[in-house]
Parts: sequence; C-alpha cells; structure tokens
Amino acid sequence: MSDRMTVHRDGKPIYDIVMEENYDKLGKEVAALSVQERRLCVVTDSTVAELYSETVIRQLEPVCKEVHLFVFEAGEKNKNLDTVRKLYEFLIQNHYDRNDMLVALGGGVVGDLCGFTAATYLRGIRFIQVPTTLLSQVDSSIGGKTGVDFDAYKNMVGAFHMPQLVYTAAASLLTLTEEQFACGMGEVIKHGLIMDAGYYEWLQEHREEILARDLSICEQMILISCRIKRDVVEQDPTEQGIRGILNFGHTLGHAIEKLMDFKLLHGQCVALGSIAAAYLSAGRGEITMDEAVQIRNVFEEFGLPVSIKDFGLAKEAVIAATKNDKKMDSGKIKFILLHRIGEAFIDRTVTDEQMEQSLDLLMGGAL
Repeated sequence: MSDRMTVHRDGKPIYDIVMEENYDKLGKEVAALSVQERRLCVVTDSTVAELYSETVIRQLEPVCKEVHLFVFEAGEKNKNLDTVRKLYEFLIQNHYDRNDMLVALGGGVVGDLCGFTAATYLRGIRFIQVPTTLLSQVDSSIGGKTGVDFDAYKNMVGAFHMPQLVYTAAASLLTLTEEQFACGMGEVIKHGLIMDAGYYEWLQEHREEILARDLSICEQMILISCRIKRDVVEQDPTEQGIRGILNFGHTLGHAIEKLMDFKLLHGQCVALGSIAAAYLSAGRGEITMDEAVQIRNVFEEFGLPVSIKDFGLAKEAVIAATKNDKKMDSGKIKFILLHRIGEAFIDRTVTDEQMEQSLDLLMGGAL
C-alpha cells in the first residue's frame, strides 16, 4: 500500500506524510528535498540502529553528498540535554551547516530529540521524520512538536519545528515487541475517543486483525490516525486552542510517567491517563459510567494497563505532579475531557477532589 497526505499551514503545503510498506522509496522521497549537495545525519538509538540504519543509509547515500550516523543509547532516560549536547558536538565536528539535514530514525524519543536539535542547531536546520514505532507513526512524528525531558519533567524544554517529510514504512510494525505495539494503540484509541466515534468502533471491530498486525488493516489504521492528527494540527499548529485536545490522557498520564521514573512507557501512561479522564468525564455527568468502564475495557483488550493499584503511587503525589506539568495555564490544570465519545473539550475547572476520585477508581476502587 502506498499513500500520501499533505500537511498545510495557513493554507500552504509544508510537508507530506508518506506511507509505504518498506524503505525502498525513501531515497526518492528525500531526493525531492534538494539534498544532492547536502550532508545528512541519521539520528537513531541503539535498538533501531541494529534494525534499520544500514537499510536507510543505503537509500540515502546515492541522493546526497555525505551521510553520517549518530547513535545514542535507547531509552527515555537519554532524551535529555546531555544527548543533545553530544549531537551538537558531532554536527560541529562534521562541519554541518544550516543547509544540511537531520534524519530522525526511530520512535518518539528519537524524533523528539532529533527535532529539538534541528530546531536549535544554527538557529534551525531541516529534518525529516522516519518513525519506526506505531506510537511515533500516528502521533509524535506529526505536527512539529519537539523536545527533551529536563530532570524528571517530561518535554519541559522544546520547540515547534516542522519536519520536511514524514516517511512511514508499515513493515516496521512487525519488529515491535508486544509492549511497544500496545503503546502505540494507546494513542490510536485516544484519536477515536477525542475526534471520531466511528473510528473508535472500527478499532474494536478489527481488534483481532490489528493485534495480529495484519499490515493492510494496520496501514488503514495509521492513515486514519494521521488524518485526525493532521486535521487538528492544521487548525492550531502551535497549540493555542483546539490542538490541546490531543493531550487527552496526558495530564495524569505524564504525572504517573514521572513518578514511575519512566519505567512505564509513554503509551501505557497515556492509556492510564485516558481512563482517569473518562472517569472524570463520567463523574461530571458528561458520559455515563458504563461508557467509562467500556473505555477502560477497550484499552485492556489492546494490551494496555488499566490500574495503578500495584504501582505504589500515592494519590496526593500524582495530583502534586500534575501541577509541575507544562500544560498548566495561569496556575490552573488544563484537562481534556469528553462531552461524548468522539467529542473532547478543554476544561480548567477540575478540582483536586475530582482528581482524587478518578485516581481512586484507577486504583481499583468501587465504581
């Protein structure tokens, strides 16, 4: 399957999202970005480097002046300014100028870190996204959000910097662990919950094919999720308004992620935060508790955690952690809740008591 969609800003096309089965057309797509006399630096982590770096470099070498490879140790713990500094040094030592380009080959950690480096090196150079995880294919590679963690604070340092191209090879799904694939589903299910009730139902109808990683079904799923995110980003590229709904599940999810010292993966924390947001929505009379329970069950059916009762987290600590989140707005916590399945809204009136009630349920309390 081959497909393409264009992301616009102010009505003008700024980059394409390209879907292919493998990397055979990557060189052709990158060549179209006028890189014949430019250096390309492939930025990846130690896990992805073993799987795809040779294939990707083989595609890039014929279309540019020179290709370099920068590899850092895999893991969220390395998504920080120390790794960025090492990448800056590498680029300087290899004489990269502002007309050269970075290639983010990997999941969300690689894409965020590489994008942030591209946004800040020489006041901004071009980069492309080659996402290799489901989560990055449907979410983090699209929209130009880049950033790194600062101490235990997730994505606290960042910039908006749009890629020149997003190239997804669907076959990379086949190399993901069950846990990594499930993490991507955390963001996929979120898209249905916030924007498209029909898509949410479609995911449940095709659960068996999705979990079996039927590529034809998975490609459809990725394309629908990409269109949902593209449509939101086009309306609000720098998150001044509606783009905030993409943070459904992220307020409490980021707090849990921080307190667990990133031992849980991002998609797992988004799932937990989404379930808590569903409980909050039900507690405020927006959706029914039966709908909230069904949302929890859908996340569970796709292999995601649905309770924090065994994590040793205190409710008070989770609530306190939300107040250090970058989504705070004039001292108020910005929550994304559901009017109904498929329709999200931004709310700034959630109280500590309401958060505590939703966390009680997330810890296995009585419904």
